Amino acid sequence: MITIKDLKKGDFFTLTDIECPKESQVYVRGDYDRETKKYECHKWADVCSTRYFKGDKVVYTNLIF
Repeated sequence: MITIKDLKKGDFFTLTDIECPKESQVYVRGDYDRETKKYECHKWADVCSTRYFKGDKVVYTNLIF
């Protein structure tokens, strides 16, 4: 478990603890948006599927991808 603000730009993560996730369950951390004060993240398989998360959102990085 780690928070989004502790990840580097381009790191992979999932929202739930899944060891072998599908491509559609893996997110990539993007830039920090100063206006909304949230981090932009998109799905690895679909770049147009963008979500914004607060920096204290807990995510999981122990995945085999």
